[in-house]
Amino acid sequence: MNELLDIYLVTGFRTLVLYGIILLIFRLMGKREVGELSLLDLIVFMMIAEVAVFAIEDPYMKMFDAIYPMMLLMGVQVFLSFISLKYKPFRDLVDGTPSVLIRHGEIIKKEMKRNRYNIDDLMQQLREKNIFDLQEIDFAILEPSGILTVLKKGRREGELSLPLIMDGEIQYDHLARIQKDEPWLRKELLNQGYPNPEKLFFCSFEDGKWYISGSTKSS
Repeated sequence: MNELLDIYLVTGFRTLVLYGIILLIFRLMGKREVGELSLLDLIVFMMIAEVAVFAIEDPYMKMFDAIYPMMLLMGVQVFLSFISLKYKPFRDLVDGTPSVLIRHGEIIKKEMKRNRYNIDDLMQQLREKNIFDLQEIDFAILEPSGILTVLKKGRREGELSLPLIMDGEIQYDHLARIQKDEPWLRKELLNQGYPNPEKLFFCSFEDGKWYISGSTKSS
């Protein structure tokens, strides 16, 4: 009887300790909404949860044997997040890139197939946004998180706002989507007083307006 009570006490203590440790780890890993978790975040969270379960179920397992892999996973996640922040190609490889599924009311079958996204999935998400007619849609974009972003028709110029520069790198695929090229971008930025696109942290263009961050204008 005493042995059983001891097991319950140890299990309860481990549960509270591991709860606090996991809470601390998640805070150190940064704030993210569940729907915005990257693939890296999801894998690390699942593995940490598995380690915690093993430690709770086995009262004879040393706490260090549970805490060590959890802290190691946290370190790996923080390191890879830093790499992802600094290098967009790595970020695109791990997280993926947005995909335009509908353009001007027309479904892009190639993108649907590439993302293994069927028409039932598409229509369900559109209904959840109270959209029942594809002709209402100018653009529908499948985000890397799996969330569908919908831009209805009726906006001035009907243009899709996409980042044209991120971390100093020109986004050529985004330029192609708005039917522009690099010379146009460089000329427009020069007119705005930004001669060095490579020094920009972020740049987008929509409805004739620029949003630019990360550099100072030329004198």
